[in-house]
Amino acid sequence: MKLIIQIPCLNEEEMLPVTLAELPRKLDGIDSIEWLVIDDGSTDKTVDVAKENGVDHVVIVGRNKGLANAFMLGVDKALSLGADIIVNTDADNQYNGSDIGMLLAPILRQEADYVIGARPIRTIQNFSPLKKFLQWFGSWTVRSLSGVRVPDAPSGFCAISREAAYKLNVFNRYTYTLETLIQAGHSNIRTVSVPIRVNGETRPSRLFGSMRSYVGRSMGTIMRFVMIYRAHTFLLSISIILLTAGVLLGLRFLYFNLLFGDQGHIQSVVLSALLISLGFMTLITAILADLLNINRKLLEGIHSRVRKLEHKSNTIDTNPSKEMD
Repeated sequence: MKLIIQIPCLNEEEMLPVTLAELPRKLDGIDSIEWLVIDDGSTDKTVDVAKENGVDHVVIVGRNKGLANAFMLGVDKALSLGADIIVNTDADNQYNGSDIGMLLAPILRQEADYVIGARPIRTIQNFSPLKKFLQWFGSWTVRSLSGVRVPDAPSGFCAISREAAYKLNVFNRYTYTLETLIQAGHSNIRTVSVPIRVNGETRPSRLFGSMRSYVGRSMGTIMRFVMIYRAHTFLLSISIILLTAGVLLGLRFLYFNLLFGDQGHIQSVVLSALLISLGFMTLITAILADLLNINRKLLEGIHSRVRKLEHKSNTIDTNPSKEMD
């Protein structure tokens, strides 16, 4: 059983040694552990520091392409290196490295394929009340969309089995946490959450410049995946509302016309016709969205099989570090 611990990095020469010092080299149930750093266009000495501190593999991205891209590059590299389990952690030492064994336990017991480390949000002192509320609200939204019951959806401390990793795809540039959870729910990936510990704040988050930016981009990500995974349901709901309103207005016109004779109310007829027309157009769009959703599932299955074939013949990389553009 091979474990690869991946760490996406951007200018982490100061914190990376601290983070690496907490990572395990031996764990029960694991035959070998390797460390993988994905350097996302750093302009400092992150790569040199990684090699000096015993990192087994380094993937170098020529220019900064975002955390989500670095995460997926790491997953693909870990699969090519023969990883049976992939653990992702942050380079800022936010998460307690000694809790990795807790993440692995459900996978080793074959109870889950995707494990999220749940931070003790309520007791984290450097989280403001607003941030705690937004964390709760974001997790609730993801649970509603995906059906995956995790209390800390934005957590980047996770463990992924090889089979689950083949199914994951990330399109968002900035973050992967919400997207992978929604995918896990819709791909029937067994997902659980375990409580983990956190270290004190070492630096402000670099993922988003402000709380407003975080909320805006998170909501944009959620809305985008509503349209990807729930477009047919969303459009069908709108269609029903439009058709119902149109029919009610038509009945209103008939009511006044039959009971009181021709006394106008022509506006009701015009608006009724408009709403019914829009309702039928939206219904047709919902049907097309459902067909596209079926096609997406077929393509995801094909993509998963292709990735398996790509990595099937790969052997363990013996180089202490490997650089890629």
